[in-house]
Amino acid sequence: MKKKIAILGSTGSIGKSTLEVIKKDKKNFDIILLTANNSYKKLIQQAKEFKAKNVLIRNKKFYIKVKNSFRNSKTKVFSGDVSIKKIVSKKLDYTISAVVGLAGLQPTIDAIKISKIVAIANKETIICGWQILSKALKKYKTKVVPVDSEHFSIMELTKENSNNDISEIIITASGGPFLKTPIKNLKKIKPKQAIKHPNWKMGKKISVDSANMMNKVFEVVEASKLFNFDKSKYKIMIHPQSYVHSIIRFKNGLIKMILYRTDMKIPISNIINGSKNNTIKESNINIKNLNNLNFQKINTKKFPSIKLLHKFFTLGPSTPIIINAANEVLVDLFLKGKIEFLDIVKVINKILRGKDFKKYARRKPSSIKVIKMADNWARLKTINMCVI
Repeated sequence: MKKKIAILGSTGSIGKSTLEVIKKDKKNFDIILLTANNSYKKLIQQAKEFKAKNVLIRNKKFYIKVKNSFRNSKTKVFSGDVSIKKIVSKKLDYTISAVVGLAGLQPTIDAIKISKIVAIANKETIICGWQILSKALKKYKTKVVPVDSEHFSIMELTKENSNNDISEIIITASGGPFLKTPIKNLKKIKPKQAIKHPNWKMGKKISVDSANMMNKVFEVVEASKLFNFDKSKYKIMIHPQSYVHSIIRFKNGLIKMILYRTDMKIPISNIINGSKNNTIKESNINIKNLNNLNFQKINTKKFPSIKLLHKFFTLGPSTPIIINAANEVLVDLFLKGKIEFLDIVKVINKILRGKDFKKYARRKPSSIKVIKMADNWARLKTINMCVI
């Protein structure tokens, strides 16, 4: 029987990687739904190639163009904020949640209600909305699995272990493009330098987050919500080769790690095909790479974002929402040349020290309304502090 799958955000990097995996085993998959926000041309091409049953283009101004492309097709076309529950009538085997930003929260909640397994590749959804997501997962008996390489590795390494078995969980970081850049030179960093990641092909926003290590801070927060392990057990370590994604130190003296190349198709394929799949082209073990693996501690003077981690957990339940929103605005301002690279973390710290911060940070993110209030406040506050 074919596996029924929906891909939310099919035109993004994770969505495209998922379809590349499916392409090698088309006969075993039934594409029930593909969604996109603005990339309607790519959405049309994907839907036709994979014979998608339904497509959803969020931006209504592209609806007619998409609709006309499927005039003589069985593919149904939807637009706007229509819930996927109204589109999909039968239970899905998998939903890949890869919508960028907080916009992915509601679609992910909807997907949980109609899917056996939801694979999440959206940090913001987990960081900001986990309280809502976890309740829905329990209610609908849906399994959630992480797509990000670090969290996928933690999941694989700790499948049969409890908190009491583990001493330390290390998430690795490449160090980004500025690992060897002197601290004094970071003031002069330009956007075109920050988006050149040495190992991964990523979007501009996540590349900047990687350049100043904010992405690793978010990843630890994300892991603390996904897994039932003590927050204090998480550590971040520099590993320039990005070959080892996570390391687990067990109380029995063993240390385990998973190694694989920087290709998101590997975790995706293992999620939707299982560990016995053969859709990934096998690569020979590179002895030279193995002999040159190295690890080092993080210089927090160079990467001050790491110091924010403690604040995520201690300043109030909505603190992650506020930091996430502020960071999104600040990265956008940096990419537009309106602030400097080092201002990103500096402004976030100023916001956390502000008078109004506690009012929003102490609220429990128990509804989308509360989450959006904290998110909107943080965005406005950030803009007001930077654009005078």
